[in-house]
Amino acid sequence: MDLSRKLGILIFCGIPAIIGGGIVYAVFGSYAPVIVYEIILLLVAAAFAAKA
Repeated sequence: MDLSRKLGILIFCGIPAIIGGGIVYAVFGSYAPVIVYEIILLLVAAAFAAKA
């Protein structure tokens, strides 16, 4: 996989991590659900990167 594709995946998953992490924290008021959300997002990004 070339560098531009890796950077594209990073940006594609980085925006939901920042915005979604804030939303999850606002809804639950704790960092534990945010960590779970980030781990799930990381697994999806890794699967997407491995597939490509």
